[in-house]
Amino acid sequence: MEKIEEAEVPFRAFSSGKKQKKPSVDMNRIVGEMDILFVCLDTLRYDVAAEEEAGGGTPVLNQFGPWEKRQAPGNFTWPSHHAMFAGFFPCDYEAKNLSEREMLFFPRQIGMGGKVPEGAFGYRGSTIMEGLEKEGYDTWCVGGVSFFDRRSDLGKVFPGYFKKSWWTPAFGCGVKESAANQVDFILKKADQADRNQRIFLYLNVDAVHYPNYFYVEGASQDSLMSHGAALRYVDGELGRLFEGWKEKRGKTFVICCSDHGTCYGEDGCQFHGINHPAVNTVPYKHFFL
Repeated sequence: MEKIEEAEVPFRAFSSGKKQKKPSVDMNRIVGEMDILFVCLDTLRYDVAAEEEAGGGTPVLNQFGPWEKRQAPGNFTWPSHHAMFAGFFPCDYEAKNLSEREMLFFPRQIGMGGKVPEGAFGYRGSTIMEGLEKEGYDTWCVGGVSFFDRRSDLGKVFPGYFKKSWWTPAFGCGVKESAANQVDFILKKADQADRNQRIFLYLNVDAVHYPNYFYVEGASQDSLMSHGAALRYVDGELGRLFEGWKEKRGKTFVICCSDHGTCYGEDGCQFHGINHPAVNTVPYKHFFL
């Protein structure tokens, strides 16, 4: 069989003649000019996020525009993050073709022949972090769920993609104050950082992940109610993070989304790692501080 060279094979989804979605930002004007924060609200469902938004339960996040309804890149943390760390963030819920999704980052080394979607930053490397490091960024990871805790071989994989990574038991899922502990830690690190050094910070917020029953007084098990209560708690802590980071670091671009949702008994389904609309539908937004 005749060998086809990689450079000769265009990534047809972006060269099929379909009109590509107009980008909302030009990442080429952002990379190198400002910090980038990637905040993952691990396990947050779209319907709960939208309900809290409409009811005024998340005043901090509401400042930055409405949640977009999007398709999760995976049905649990492991596959979803491998996709997002390569630049494939949750895509438009109505998208029916890869060309219809907005790309912020795009890996040059996947047979594109050098073609990068409009508005995307074409990076070189195995992850967006590696690509940004080539542009002079210091890359930070503040973990939450066990895939980031460095206590197992599996828990060392994602942190290993960053120049600097941190996790302590105080950041873990079972700690009611986990988000506050993470924000306190990040702001202290920001105080010590060189103001002239661009930073890419990934934060895995696990407060919404199970267990979350303790955000509802008297509750003994997780529910949609405690899921929403956890998000309201997280919203207040993100307010501290955004204000503190802006004060210490200046103008910053923020990507904020969930990696997947979860089930609380719908259709007999529990948790995630399965394909169900509650798992596969997530909230997303990006904005500037």
